[in-house]
Amino acid sequence: MANSFGHLFRITTWGESHGGGVGVIVDGCPPRLHLTEADIQPDLDRRRPGQSSIVTPRKEADAVQILSGTFQGKTLGTPISMWVKNEDIRPEAYSEMATKFRPSHADYTYVAKFGLRNWQGGGRTSARETIGRVAAGAIAKKILREQFGVEVLAYVKQVQKLEAAVDPEKVKFKEIEANIVRCPDAAMAVKMIRLIEKMRRAGDSVGGIIESVARGVPPGWGEPVFDRLEADLAKAMLSLPASKGFDIGSGFGGITLTGREHNDLFRMKAGKVRTLTNRSGGIQGGISNGETIYFRVAFKPVATVMHEQQTVDAAFQNTTLKGRGRHDPCVLPRAVPMVEAMSALVLVDHALRQKAQCG
Repeated sequence: MANSFGHLFRITTWGESHGGGVGVIVDGCPPRLHLTEADIQPDLDRRRPGQSSIVTPRKEADAVQILSGTFQGKTLGTPISMWVKNEDIRPEAYSEMATKFRPSHADYTYVAKFGLRNWQGGGRTSARETIGRVAAGAIAKKILREQFGVEVLAYVKQVQKLEAAVDPEKVKFKEIEANIVRCPDAAMAVKMIRLIEKMRRAGDSVGGIIESVARGVPPGWGEPVFDRLEADLAKAMLSLPASKGFDIGSGFGGITLTGREHNDLFRMKAGKVRTLTNRSGGIQGGISNGETIYFRVAFKPVATVMHEQQTVDAAFQNTTLKGRGRHDPCVLPRAVPMVEAMSALVLVDHALRQKAQCG
C-alpha cells in the first residue's frame, strides 16, 4: 500500500496537515519492549514547528498519545497506534491556493492523479505527515539501541554552499543538539543560521544536505539484488518531503578515484574482519560489512516563497500566486529527526529479517 513502509517492522501513516490530527500504526514491533509516550516525545519535539527562529512559527505541541499495542508500559506484540492532534490550524491562509497551483508543490500532480486535492496546507503532501514516521522511528531507534547496540544519528552537513567539517565516526548527539540548526560544527552553524535568517527576511528559502550515520551495525544486514540495504535507505530518504538526492559512502565523489584508490582493503583486528577505509559507507553488495554506515540526503529549498510567481489555476489559465501562511525558510533543522527516523525504520526491519532468517 502506498501509505505503508517496511516488511517485518511495518508502519502505516495517516492524516492531513489541517485535519483533526496525524498518526501512525506500527505493526511487527517485538513484545515486552518497555514503551511509553516519554520514549517518543523527545524526537517529536525535535521535529515540531515553532521551536526556533529559523523554522515555521506554527505553534503545535505535537503531544503523542499511544492508543493501542501496550499494556502496563510494555509492548504487546500487537499493532501500536499513535496519534497527534492538530491544534494551530489556519486553513483560511490557503484560500487562494484552492484555485491556484503552487509552483513546485504537489498541487497539480495530485489533481492529475486523483482529480481533486486537499488545498489546506497541502493536506497529505505536507511535511506534517512525517510526525507518524518520527514517532515510529523513535520506537525503531529504541529497539536498535537496546537489542542490537546500534546508534542512529543525523545532522546538518551543508546549507547551500556552507559545508561543515564533521567526522561521522566521532560526532555526538549533544554536539548536534547544541544549536538550532543542528550542525555539530559550531563555527559553521553560526554562519548557517545567519544565512537562513537572511533568507527568511528576504521571503526566500534555501536547501542543503543532511548526513546520517549508523554505528554498531553488525555485518550481514541487508539482502542481495532488490532489497539491498542501501537501496532501501535510498527509497526511505527519497520518500521524505523536499528530498532530491541520495549518496552513500564516497558517493558521487568516488568517481574521481581509481579502483585501487577506492577499494576498502580488509584486515583482521581483535578477531574481526575490518576495513582500512570506509568508502563503501558500511555496505558492500547490499549487505552491511560491520563498519559505520553513513550517507547524505539533499533537500531542495522550500517551494513556498513570499514573492509573486507565475502559475496556472484550476481552470488551466495562466495567473500568478504569492506565498502566504507559515513556512520554514529551510527544512534542514526539522528534517534531521525525520532522516534519523527513516534510517532506523530501515535498519530495524533488516535486523528483524536477519534474525528471522539466520537466528
